[in-house]
Amino acid sequence: MAVDAAETTIDRSDEEGTGALKRVVGSRLLFFFIVGDMLGGGIYALVGEVGGEVGGAIWAAFLAAFVMASLTAFAYVELVTKYPRAAGAALYVNRAFKRPFVTFVVAFIVMASGLTSAATLARGFAGDYLTAFVDAPVVLSAIAVLVVLALVNLWGVGESVKLNVAFTLIEIVGLMIIVGVGIAALTGGGGGGSEVDLSRNLEFAGDSSPWLVVLAGASLAFYALIGFEDSVNLAEEVRRPSRAFPIALFGGLVAAGVISVVVTVVASAVVPTDALADSDGPLLEVIRRGPGGVSEELFSAIALFALANGALINMIMASRLMYGMSEEGILPPVFGKVLPGRRTPVVAIALSAVIAIVLAITGDLGDLADTTVLLLLLVFAVVNLSVLVLRRESVGHDHYVAPTALPALGAVVSLGLATQNEAGTWLRAGLLVALGLVLWAVNRALGGEGRRPDAEEITLDV
Repeated sequence: MAVDAAETTIDRSDEEGTGALKRVVGSRLLFFFIVGDMLGGGIYALVGEVGGEVGGAIWAAFLAAFVMASLTAFAYVELVTKYPRAAGAALYVNRAFKRPFVTFVVAFIVMASGLTSAATLARGFAGDYLTAFVDAPVVLSAIAVLVVLALVNLWGVGESVKLNVAFTLIEIVGLMIIVGVGIAALTGGGGGGSEVDLSRNLEFAGDSSPWLVVLAGASLAFYALIGFEDSVNLAEEVRRPSRAFPIALFGGLVAAGVISVVVTVVASAVVPTDALADSDGPLLEVIRRGPGGVSEELFSAIALFALANGALINMIMASRLMYGMSEEGILPPVFGKVLPGRRTPVVAIALSAVIAIVLAITGDLGDLADTTVLLLLLVFAVVNLSVLVLRRESVGHDHYVAPTALPALGAVVSLGLATQNEAGTWLRAGLLVALGLVLWAVNRALGGEGRRPDAEEITLDV
């Protein structure tokens, strides 16, 4: 049932127990969810790829990416505290522009970014971290991982946010091990010997301006600092969202940014840049060359866990979003079919897995990460514009208001960073969007017009 924005659903959004979902998530659990989602597997997989772009000053690219991500974070905090509903970017864009086709395109791009991210992490899983246990072809291993994750998704995964805290702690333990090894190496703990060199953090690749090099590296490092946008989908389950989200989202972003910068400084100091760039498991190189006698198998297991968990979360998000669009009548109804007994969206899961597998076969780690970032940058640009458009709409409760310059700057930066991608990345992203347009056209040919989605009616299950 549609509810006017100024009525009960919004006015009482901060009360516990309001609406269909139970408000059980406090600011602390939300903080851990955001940190875990951001750290995920990106930092484990992409340190070397970024080093190949920027040189030893990997931290500079991550710091630049952090600043750029923060601009869009301000937009998300304003929107989620103003409209504490599930559906994220689709809801905000729908409220701002009230065009079902635009809403669909944004929702499909978000879904596609989940699949490219899952394929990225699957390729990272199948690299050097897996080699610590078994030597297998990367492509076949990535396919196997995605098939297993699809089966887990089909079986049904009811992960709670409290369980996510445990996942996050495991991922952080792995990164703290890296920091500990780095400190020991830098203070003369041996292991790595003459290769330990903190000054590598001031080296930039190529003959171009360091600013241009950092910008190119930031486009890729951005992948390791996305994930905060997923938290807005918990809006209906967060207690007092107008209070919880600003603290948790900004705090989580800062924590993930600091951890990422520290880890990259250590990695660059302990391992020569070329060795990092050549590795699919760059942080494992820190373990191998650093002191402390940390088990390579133990650290590889932690990294594999982080990568697989990140891929699974993205697969779940993508399949549920596809299912939700079918339920809204904007994708063919076949994607709304569920597996009897398990009640999981079988067709949506199957197509999600097929797309992710094709992506993993046709792109390497860097290509897929770039595509994920490009897709999300396009979404971020539209979300930032939505903030400005929605300033004319008031709601019946207090909410965070970002400084006006930040969403405007966020839109410009998002579009500017998107231009740093190569033609192949745009082609891959374009083909994914084209697939969405085909599905939209098929749905219309079958007579599915989709509900005209008043803003309050967007309830996509993401």
